Amino acid sequence: MVIEYIRYVIPTARSAEFEEAYASASRVLDADPHCLGYEIARGVEEPENHIVRIEWDSVEGHEQGFRRSPGFAGFFADVKPFFAEIREMKHYEIRSGGLTR
Repeated sequence: MVIEYIRYVIPTARSAEFEEAYASASRVLDADPHCLGYEIARGVEEPENHIVRIEWDSVEGHEQGFRRSPGFAGFFADVKPFFAEIREMKHYEIRSGGLTR
C-alpha cells in the first residue's frame, strides 16, 4: 500500500466548492478497485490548507490502473478547477505507526 498526499491551499471563499468537488469525485474513488480509502481534511488553525489523503494498493495501481480507468475522466473533471492550488502531490510509504484512538 502507498499513500498519496495532495496538499492544497484553497481560498476560504472556495472551500465549500472544493469540498463539493471531492464529494462528487469520491464516487469514482469508491468504485475503483485500486483505491483502498481516502479522506479530505481542512486546516483548523489555517482553514485555507486542505489535505487529500488517498490509500492506493500500489503506485502502479494508481498511475496505470486508476488513471487509465473509464471513471478517471469524471474524477479529473471534478477536481481540475483546483489544480493550480496544489502545493504537493506525492506518494509515501508508511514506515511505522501507532495508536489511532
